[in-house]
Formats: sequence, structure tokens, C-alpha cells
Amino acid sequence: MNTISKIIIPLFVFGIIFYGVKKKVNVYDTFLEGARDGLIMVFHIAPTIIAMVFAVNIFLDSNFLEGVLSFLKPVFNHMHLPMDIVPMALLRPISGSASLAIMNDIFLNYGPDSFIGRLASTLQGCTDTTIYVLALYFGSIRITKTRYALPVGLFADLMGIIAAFIITFIFFG
Repeated sequence: MNTISKIIIPLFVFGIIFYGVKKKVNVYDTFLEGARDGLIMVFHIAPTIIAMVFAVNIFLDSNFLEGVLSFLKPVFNHMHLPMDIVPMALLRPISGSASLAIMNDIFLNYGPDSFIGRLASTLQGCTDTTIYVLALYFGSIRITKTRYALPVGLFADLMGIIAAFIITFIFFG
């Protein structure tokens, strides 16, 4: 399998070059044009992504999450919901890598086949990294007025979180 993976990408590149030559396309100039356009796109996206990463780090370092968790702990204990899932649910719209790290910790501590492991997996599938997506996609085409995109995206994430809890309770609770 390792040999196949080392061969497949060069074969793919040669296939593209062969197809371009067959269609009488100047492959090298087209490649350079694509590389130039890619660098321009990176130039437009980079400030937005840097600002988003900066804002996420400020949010995580502000201890706001710990305050929310201490506020929600009695509610979750009363409803017999695992408290370890709350940070993942709150961080998922903001940072995909942070939510994956939390899910990995849940898997290590409880196992992927535990109730909370299944809940984390379902939550991962029912929600999206809304703020990252908005920053990346709107930043890449220079949209500054997002209008309803953020509230609707966060509402969809909230519905996804609720759906993840309901689905997990129905099938695994």
C-alpha cells in the first residue's frame, strides 16, 4: 500500500500534463498562471485567517469558557448530561481543531463506544465551524457585510447541537 501511495500522485500529475498536451494547452504557462492566482488568493485570505486565529486565542485565554461551564454545570448535572461535552459544543462553531482535540480527549478518557464518545462523534457531524467558514469564504472574495450569515450559521449550529443530543439519546441512551 505504501508503494501505491508513493506512485499515485506522480501518475496523477503526469496524467494532467498528458491531458493538457493532448488538448494543445501550454501546460507550463497555465501552471504558472494558476500558481500566481493562488498566491493572490492567499494574500487576500491571510489577514482574515490571522484575525480569526487571534480572536480565537483571545477568547480561549479570557477564561470566558470556564465561566460559562461553571454556570451551566448545575443545569447539565440536573439533566444527567455529561459535562465534558460542553466545551466541545461551545468551541465547535469557533475552532474545528479545538473541538477535535476535545473529542480526542473524550475518546481517550471514556472510549469512542461510550455514550459520551458517541455523543461527541454525533456532535462533530451535526455542527460546523461556522466562524472559520465565514472568515475563510467571505474573506477570500472580500465580502465585509455578512448580513444574516453569522446569526443563521450559529442558529444552525445550535440546532445541530440539540439534534446531536436528541439523536444520541434516542439511539444510544
